[in-house]
Amino acid sequence: MTHHTVPAYAALSPQAPLERITVPRREPGEHDILIEIKYAGICHSDIHTVRGEWGAGGDYPIVPGHEIAGVVSAVGAGVTRHTVGDRVGVGCFVDSCRTCESCRAGLEQYCTGELGMVGTYAATGRDGRTTHGGYSTHIVVDENYVLRIPDGIPLDAAAPLLCAGITVYSPLAHWQAGPGKKVAVVGLGGLGHMGVKIAHAMGAEVTVLSQSLRKKDDGLRLGADHYYATSDPATFTALAGTFDLIVNTVSADIDLDSYLSLLKTDGTLVQLGAPEKPLPIAPFALITRRRSFAGSMIGGIPETQKMLDFCGEHGLGADIEVIRADQINEAYERVLASDVRYRFVIDAATI
Repeated sequence: MTHHTVPAYAALSPQAPLERITVPRREPGEHDILIEIKYAGICHSDIHTVRGEWGAGGDYPIVPGHEIAGVVSAVGAGVTRHTVGDRVGVGCFVDSCRTCESCRAGLEQYCTGELGMVGTYAATGRDGRTTHGGYSTHIVVDENYVLRIPDGIPLDAAAPLLCAGITVYSPLAHWQAGPGKKVAVVGLGGLGHMGVKIAHAMGAEVTVLSQSLRKKDDGLRLGADHYYATSDPATFTALAGTFDLIVNTVSADIDLDSYLSLLKTDGTLVQLGAPEKPLPIAPFALITRRRSFAGSMIGGIPETQKMLDFCGEHGLGADIEVIRADQINEAYERVLASDVRYRFVIDAATI
């Protein structure tokens, strides 16, 4: 298999700042698409992975980035889904086994086959090579794992939808957020701000549960009906038994029992953030009102396309701060300090 190289920003070790290098990309095969990357979002997962914090990371150098928006610049002879010039996106994975029950159901993120879900970066592809992500100028991806970005969404604001957008859309759709449903979003960050926009567009009554009221004006502007500070114990008294669905977007250790107490009978708390340590739950927090504690991870290709189309119809994109590639390391520190409203997006032209 022949390759060419492209510029990228990579971490050479867990402690190292990201720096500009070149990485190999395969020549497009029969069903491959060569994408000129225009924008790549910075996801908290990128930071966890390059710093080896999830016990993952794999071989260095690691080129992160799984919120990719760009334009098709070449297609293989057998490609039918996309043509040169199309606006496209790539999310958290670029392949899967394609034959297991999950893949056949369009739930590739839960692939149980031998290949498994092949992450967009720091994973091993079918060719045995390490995948490199979106902090680069170009990427080659099988057409079955490439999404259409509707014309109504600017490419820079669309990039974070490929991870942050689908991560919140999937549980909101699965647990049927909509008119007559009361939904709470815990945390107003990269995921949370999209959760508010999408739940509001679905017709749900939306409440933000944030540590403080610092971002209250933003929350209400984004579509929240109510905004409460979780640092105030009165919040948990006032909202006891209120919600049909709570989506927890934060990766911090929180007192789950307190949050479970906010659910109605048959309500569900969905965990999206991945804290480093196990989360304790008192059985009676679940038993007493038939409450559920659940998890959810991104979405499959069909659902991700549905999410993009939904966002296109409702004019939804992420609230972003576009940066140059030489600002990536500074942006990482700002993400860790929660100093971004609400997603950094790298302008790939600066790589």
